[in-house]
Amino acid sequence: METRKVQVTGGSTYTVSLPKEWATENDVSAGSVVEFHSEEDMLLLSPQDDRERAEGSLDVSGLTEETELTRAVMTMYVSGFDIIRLEAPRISATQRRYIRNATQGLVGLEVIEETGDRVVLQDLLDSSELSVNNAITRMRLVSLTMTADAVTALIEDDDELAADVMERDDDVDRLWYMVSRVFRTVLRNPTAANDMGFPRETVFDYQSGARQLERIADHANKIADIATDIEAVPEEEADALDELREIAISVPETAMDALLADDPDEAVSLANEARGRIPEVDEKAREVDSLIRQFDDPQRAHRLGLVVDSLSRTADYGSNIAESALQKAVPRPA
Repeated sequence: METRKVQVTGGSTYTVSLPKEWATENDVSAGSVVEFHSEEDMLLLSPQDDRERAEGSLDVSGLTEETELTRAVMTMYVSGFDIIRLEAPRISATQRRYIRNATQGLVGLEVIEETGDRVVLQDLLDSSELSVNNAITRMRLVSLTMTADAVTALIEDDDELAADVMERDDDVDRLWYMVSRVFRTVLRNPTAANDMGFPRETVFDYQSGARQLERIADHANKIADIATDIEAVPEEEADALDELREIAISVPETAMDALLADDPDEAVSLANEARGRIPEVDEKAREVDSLIRQFDDPQRAHRLGLVVDSLSRTADYGSNIAESALQKAVPRPA
């Protein structure tokens, strides 16, 4: 850390000198324009960003499986590249199809060029224009509705509803990747946080909450998959599972209220309320698990036991969101 004394010139203008070593390393000289980014009690300085959109290239000649290409595209997208060039001596028709499928799972990413040896993707959205608040609010709605519907599909033996739940998992994934991209952009560029109107710490808390919601959606998807494999659950077990579902979902529901609350006292109260429900969830889960073990079919009991585990984990992920809400609510160190 270096210190500088603030001086006054012209009677009203505050001036401060820049460290020469920093200026040299960043090509700042007389006449250069620098940017100041205000963040509460801090003022961040950076050279003016005149760079074009961030571009990245990746050799995909050895990537022939859909999962490999999907992961490659997703990684480049989340890393913050605005233009992604996927190159190979020859890109096959199958590879192109996999790449196009991958772009459909990512917000704002489109194919803008295709030749025999490359496919070029571009993010057509400005990260600063994307609302992280809206994204996690949507993730909350979809993931918790997925959980409720998955249990309903299981209880009522509704394969169509179960299939719909599994399709919605893709929507949550798309939003999760978008939030992750914005988060990494904010880490690199203080301007992005200012444009969104959030301190960087808040973006981090929202990203942490989004991660838990994505996991909740994964477990809803798991319950829906189980629902397609077994017949309708008997009434006693169905009522018990429905009660567990209601208690489990209330934890992330209340925790998200805490995370999005503007008033710190309200956030702390809601977060503690959410965390306080975990013992009730655990007790109910043990009761339901004991009940389903009475089934004559051990395999069926095992499958329903996995449902109980997923609902318990849903509550645990809600508790993690509550922890993020508590961190967001505490005062920042001076």
